Amino acid sequence: MTTTTTSTTTNGTLTIAMAQYSQLPIGKPFGRFANSVRHIVNVESQEGTHADLVLFPEMHLFGTGGLDADAAFAAQTGVATDFHDELAERLAELARELHIWLIPGTVAEKNPRGDIFNTAPVFSPDGELVATYRKICPWRPFERYTPGGSFTVFDIPGRGRVGLTICYDAWFPEISRQVAWMGADLIVNLVRTTTPDRRQELVLAQSNAIVNQTFVASVNAAGPHGVGDSILVDPEGTVIGTLAGEHEQLLVKAINLDRVRQVHQRGTAGSNRIWEQFHIGEPPIRLPLYSGTIDPTRWHTQA
Repeated sequence: MTTTTTSTTTNGTLTIAMAQYSQLPIGKPFGRFANSVRHIVNVESQEGTHADLVLFPEMHLFGTGGLDADAAFAAQTGVATDFHDELAERLAELARELHIWLIPGTVAEKNPRGDIFNTAPVFSPDGELVATYRKICPWRPFERYTPGGSFTVFDIPGRGRVGLTICYDAWFPEISRQVAWMGADLIVNLVRTTTPDRRQELVLAQSNAIVNQTFVASVNAAGPHGVGDSILVDPEGTVIGTLAGEHEQLLVKAINLDRVRQVHQRGTAGSNRIWEQFHIGEPPIRLPLYSGTIDPTRWHTQA
């Protein structure tokens, strides 16, 4: 699901809150989560602003204690959402009450075939479900979710465009490149990494920011079901915020998404303008791995 909204102002400043919090068990009273979000919106950033966009880690509201059990448990117990239920209504009401953009982590979404998607929903300050993204790359063989089949970006009017990825998606550069090509100024990566390879994922967050010239926000779950180490990276790969360690922490940071356009124009480190690499009229470059091509004409249809 992809939505596009025309911006009415262009200052580009967006304050994001990255909640490196522990998973909540499935069925936990919603009030605990709601109170966490209410607390977050009252926290002031170093820049003196409050959160416009609040992010939680992967499967924050659907903790089971085991990676390989999540999808099966959601399917067997019927707790998965179809976004027409009480959970969706409460999330929408919370976003409207606090007038924020809310990504409550990911949730177990019902698949009509009977299995489960790992899905990130986005709720607007008007309380509308404006976008959803189904994880394309479940961490196989451990995660039993059905893979998604499309990419998602959404617009925050007056600020910029946000693209969604989930955890293991970050290991596949094609996914970040696609949402960047769709115009994402900020790539949000919702994570629940429990393993030592979080060290490599921090490198990937910087790499995906550099090669796509976008902000990247990678927010991981805190212990005991995540190892934390969340990170915020600017379009030139500079780390501008971290939550080190596995304990619960919050990062509230104002960023200016107009920096993405500035980096596109002057180049990374004033040198590399990657989005000008391919010229209209040049022959397509074959990509045998995907039975496809890089088509210079299509490259220039970037959103």
